[in-house]
Amino acid sequence: MAARATPAKRSMQVLRLAFGLWDRLAIYLPLVLMGLLSLFTYWMVRNTPALNEPEEVRAAVHEVDFYMRGARVKTYDKDGRLQAQLSGAEMRHYGDSEAVEIDQPRWQSTTPDGRLTLATARRAISRDDGSEVQFMGEAVVVRQALAAPRHSALPRLEYRSEYLHIFVRDERVQSHLPVRFFNGGDEFGADSFRYDHLSRTMALEGRATARLLPRASASSALP
Repeated sequence: MAARATPAKRSMQVLRLAFGLWDRLAIYLPLVLMGLLSLFTYWMVRNTPALNEPEEVRAAVHEVDFYMRGARVKTYDKDGRLQAQLSGAEMRHYGDSEAVEIDQPRWQSTTPDGRLTLATARRAISRDDGSEVQFMGEAVVVRQALAAPRHSALPRLEYRSEYLHIFVRDERVQSHLPVRFFNGGDEFGADSFRYDHLSRTMALEGRATARLLPRASASSALP
């Protein structure tokens, strides 16, 4: 009969078996740990609350931020004198362009020498500071005559067009559309024009026409 293994021998056999298994597991242990780490990372990503997404910058929208009816806007120079005033049936302010749109506008300004200018149209767009005004639809600008004791009198000047752009501070008016204007009794026309009151110069572009009244003396300068 074969001799039975003693308890001490059986214990040694178990230890050898355990060490053998450990040696085999040690070879694959790094792979097992990497797998467990990947699973843990995936779980963390799925269960971690997402940070607040940055809000998209809202594009400027061209819309009315306030409006007025029967209002009048006045502009003063640096010395506190009234320079211009603009009124209309309704005014709509647009915050993105800092402009005011006016229905049935009526605009008037006074130069330092006291000369009055009036303008009307179906619609107008003005900058917030009143430095520029664009008149659209049957636009008419009239600069009143001015008697100058020490110089020749300045005759009445009138512009008519579907579009007139006035630069208040620079005392300029221009248009890219056909225009008719009257200097005293003379009548002119052009496809577009620019007039600078400070330099007393006028540029006519495209087809230009003129009708001059006869005078006994030399023609007066542009007003």
